[in-house]
Order: sequence, then C-alpha cells, then structure tokens
Amino acid sequence: MIARLRTFPIHALIWIAAVFIVVPFLYGLLGGFKTSDQLSGNPLGLPSPWVSGNYIDVIVSGTFWRQLLNSLFVAVATTVLVVGLSAMAAFAFARFAFRGREFLFTLFAIGLMFPFAVAILPLFVLLRTFGLLDNPLGVILPQAAFGLPLTVIILRTFFRSIPKEIEEAAIIDGCSPFGFFWRVLLPIARPALATVSVLAIVASWNNFFLPLVVLNDPSLWTLPLGVQQFQGEYMADTARILAYVIVSMVPALAFYAVAERQLISGLTAGATKG
Repeated sequence: MIARLRTFPIHALIWIAAVFIVVPFLYGLLGGFKTSDQLSGNPLGLPSPWVSGNYIDVIVSGTFWRQLLNSLFVAVATTVLVVGLSAMAAFAFARFAFRGREFLFTLFAIGLMFPFAVAILPLFVLLRTFGLLDNPLGVILPQAAFGLPLTVIILRTFFRSIPKEIEEAAIIDGCSPFGFFWRVLLPIARPALATVSVLAIVASWNNFFLPLVVLNDPSLWTLPLGVQQFQGEYMADTARILAYVIVSMVPALAFYAVAERQLISGLTAGATKG
C-alpha cells in the first residue's frame, strides 16, 4: 500500500501527459470526418453525419504520396549515413588508444550544445556555394552531420561495454580489426544500432526548418512542408486540414508501433551496460 502511494504521483503525471496527447489526436481524427460547419457548431461531439470525403481526397492525392516518398527517402538516406559513419567513429573512439582521442570525442560532444537554428545562415550559404539548394542532398548531409554527436556518444558507450576478451578471441581466430567490427561488434550492438536508427529517422521525419530553407521546388517537399502548404491552401476548410494532418501522422505512428520493441530493448540494454 505504501509503495502504491509513493508511485501514485508518477502514475498521475503519466495519465495527465497521456490525456494531453490522446485528446488532441482524437479531436483531429474525428474532426476529419466532419464538415467545417459541424466543427463550428459542435466541435467536441461526434460527426453527424460522418463525412469520409476529406480522408479519401487526401489518400488519393498524388501530391500527398509524393511528399510521403520524399520524406521516406530523406529519412532513410540520413539514417544510413549517420549510423554508418557514427558506428565507425564510435568504434575508433571506444576500442583504439591514440593521441588526441579524447579531444576529438569532446568536439563531437560539443556539437550537442549548439541548436540547429544557430547554423542555418552559414549552412545556407555553404549549400548555395556547392549547388545543393533544391537538392535532397542539401537536407540529407546537414541532418546527418547534426545527428552524428548524439549517435557517436550512444554507440561509443555501448562499444566500450563489450568485454575485451571477445575482441582478443576474435583476433586469435584471425579477425582483423575491421573484421571484428563487421562480423562481431555490429551484430552484438544490434539493439544500440536499432535505437539510434529510430532516433535518426524520427528526427529527420519531423524536421521542418531545414527543408523549408533548402527546398523551393514543390516536387521535392517533404510531409512537414506539405502540411504547411495544405494549411495555407485550405485555410477556410479546417476539417480537410485536420484530415491531412492525421493521415500525415499515420506513417510515423505505424513506424513507431513496429520499432517500439527495438527502441525499448536498445535503451534497456544501454542502461544495463552503462
């Protein structure tokens, strides 16, 4: 009984947070089945009648699917790049002793101190110089660069927790350092790799500011830009906007539902090993 009383405030906060997340989602979901007149007259009630045309118009829209594919391409490319480079850098920081190692690692850690918006002006000038404006690479490369610090820190901690005896046994069996990294270390670190991959995909999927600055061609827009454009085009039709927002959220929610177990297992493994 005493233990339940101690945990009651935590459970209460969790329920309050859940309410603030679920209620707006349900409002948007039901609002998409209404007309704008229904939203004005009965914003909190059930649709009467239910109007599915808003969702159907979004789903059959070629613009929506093009923006979805753009977001998917940018997110996957960013994740492959940031996880691949971070794994190799973290391996060097974790398993090799060389002069300047801690200084270089500190530089990665310092990258966490600077918000993305601080670098947007010099980044824009740099991308314009290299001709990467209106180019998916102009979004992918900066996203990967800003994702490196956190990913390197997470993977380095995990790599350092793997016993030296495993590496020594692999070397005795004829593994080179790269062979140990590729054949032994990466399979063992699969939970950590899954965790940082999920974090990288979510960060890329939700990124709005960088695509807004880099991408002017509507055919290259990602979903966050598409939502903004759709809101401006149908400003008077709130129900249609809610339907577009909800449909745009479905891919992210589906991905999280699939990756939730990997994310939790990776965080648990990291906490245990750390």
